[in-house]
Amino acid sequence: MTDDDLLRYSRHLLLDEIGIEGQQRLLDARALVIGAGGLGSPVALYLASAGVGQITLVDHDTVSLTNLQRQIAHDMASLDRLKVESAAARMAALNPGVRVRALPQRADEALLDLEVPGADVVIDCTDNFATRHRVNAACVRHGRPLVSGAAIGFDGQISVYDSRGRHGPCYACLFPPESGFEDAACSTMGVFAPLVGIVGSLQAAEALKLLAGVGEPLAGRLLMLDGRRMQFSEIAMHRDASCSVCGTV
Repeated sequence: MTDDDLLRYSRHLLLDEIGIEGQQRLLDARALVIGAGGLGSPVALYLASAGVGQITLVDHDTVSLTNLQRQIAHDMASLDRLKVESAAARMAALNPGVRVRALPQRADEALLDLEVPGADVVIDCTDNFATRHRVNAACVRHGRPLVSGAAIGFDGQISVYDSRGRHGPCYACLFPPESGFEDAACSTMGVFAPLVGIVGSLQAAEALKLLAGVGEPLAGRLLMLDGRRMQFSEIAMHRDASCSVCGTV
């Protein structure tokens, strides 16, 4: 760790739970962020500012004017630019010491099977069930912890799915792929702008805790936020032995 690192990360170093060893783990870590929009923006910016050594961003979309109400990694100069390139530029401006890989691709099974094994943590910042299930299945296959968040309207949720433990549920235990859940898109349902910032910041916090080895992760717990009342609630989750994804792991 350089003298500049000691100064930049001094507020982490002052925390007994992190200190030099925990910060070094962050500097050596590799994170995979799927989605560079409303949730992905705060996730990417906080991971970069905290010094996560290598961050891979995956998103095939470009920036539009409707995104700027909530996707804080982008600005007017980013319009029509690939979201991963816009976010990567903002991350580099925050912390040039972080290595950012920008992949302007869809998170299909082939890409996930290539990228997930090389990540220490995967953060799902997407907005549709099909992609969430693909990301979850890849994390189960390759034994990687998944930090998953969602936000629509005034409602948000976040959890950590880590099927490496014998009792840890995966995303499909709670939302079975065969159950026919319907996506609710921001374009038709709307979303309260700060909500994605709150959920994304919580995702970043969970990812950093996992990478630094501090605190207690949200594994086995689903944290839900009612943004109208600004009230959190929590439910316990357990592995479904009949889960089509992790039931036999």
